[in-house]
Amino acid sequence: MKNSPQVLSQLILNKRPDFKPKIAIILGSGSANLADKLQDVISIPYHSLPNFPISRVEGHPGQLLLGYLNKVPVICCQGRVHAYEGMQEKDFQLFIRILKCLGCETVLMTNATGSLRKDFQPGQLVLIADHINFHPMNPLVGINDDEFGPRFFPMDDAYDKKLRHSLQQTAEQLNISLPEGVYFSVLGPSFETPAEIRAFRILGADVVGMSTVPEVIVARHCGLKVAVISVVTNLASGLSEESITHEGTLHFAEKASHDLGRLLESAIEQLTN
Repeated sequence: MKNSPQVLSQLILNKRPDFKPKIAIILGSGSANLADKLQDVISIPYHSLPNFPISRVEGHPGQLLLGYLNKVPVICCQGRVHAYEGMQEKDFQLFIRILKCLGCETVLMTNATGSLRKDFQPGQLVLIADHINFHPMNPLVGINDDEFGPRFFPMDDAYDKKLRHSLQQTAEQLNISLPEGVYFSVLGPSFETPAEIRAFRILGADVVGMSTVPEVIVARHCGLKVAVISVVTNLASGLSEESITHEGTLHFAEKASHDLGRLLESAIEQLTN
């Protein structure tokens, strides 16, 4: 198939034939400027790749960057796609499986989240240890592609313990707070009601967002190791008097990007070992 992950990954590598990345970074809302830390970069707009899913959400520039972070070759996805934009199962599959075909073994994702805990204030980084999926879809529904993974697979190790340990060690060395938490994934695009937030807290969630889990599922299906760092951009509905807005999300994501950039740059070597 001309638009398969295998074919599109070859189109990407044709632009930099000797490039051999082991890690991919997917940047969420407001974190796109972290890409400024990359060196010797080649940029490939998503729209230049046939049938590649493109986000129309502010804060997601939509380009693939091939470059070096602290001398480590990385693929950086400057922006992601969301189910609330109308993306289908095949879009999430293509987005992640291209990274697998490019040679990546690890995917590090960031996202913007609302906090369900008053001790997780805007600007706080949270290392995701597990998730609760309330998306009305699973990106692997349909015929299974045995080339990438089995029909049935476990998710008990969705967020790699070794990667989490490395990130926490690095955060401690840099004096960056990085508590662990459970991510609650919803469809969006509307923000949650206070009653929904109370229910999510009872179920065991610490932060809530509208992305990430579809990518994590596809990544684990094809054997990629995963780590996710959330940026708290607001207190969830009912925990604050302030109205929740996307502008606020971008503001606090950008505010936290300095610590997030320091953390990723310092930890990148350990994450590839």
